[in-house]
Amino acid sequence: MEQKLKDQKLKFLPTDKKSLIVGSIVATLIAITPYIFYSYESVPDEKVWSTFLFTYNSGNFESANVAFWILTSKFVPLLLLFIWFFTCRHWWYHSLLVPISMYSYQIFTTLNEDLKYVDSNQLIYIIPIIALIIPSIYLIRAQIFNKINAVSKTMEELEDEFKISPKNFWEKVKQYF
Repeated sequence: MEQKLKDQKLKFLPTDKKSLIVGSIVATLIAITPYIFYSYESVPDEKVWSTFLFTYNSGNFESANVAFWILTSKFVPLLLLFIWFFTCRHWWYHSLLVPISMYSYQIFTTLNEDLKYVDSNQLIYIIPIIALIIPSIYLIRAQIFNKINAVSKTMEELEDEFKISPKNFWEKVKQYF
């Protein structure tokens, strides 16, 4: 009985040190996102913000605090979406590329001070990404359900069959480019 309990406890522990370290880094990043978001409160409410490292001119925002608030409100969800994308084990994780591209575009337009209206016309730039992602997800879904009807496998076994599992972070990044 005692051995069975030990085996059950060991089943939930990471198998190696590397996964424990990566998991700790991911958990820490998720835990500090509120601090990252509220870091805009340390930025002064001035048009030009000068530090010993750099000088920032807020341009059309009229306040460095407002500019940094807008930037952090885009960066934190993008960070969480990237974490979700690179740690997700489901077949539909490619659909996360749509909000990732949306937030990336919003950050780009926020940093581009020549634009007058932030967050406008973003759908025009995201449509090509959506046009690629949605049909590919639908095709994967159709293949899964075809195999469910033909074979008596569980949904979990089919998801594992479609899962592309690179060995490390860079292999996963290279698979998309």
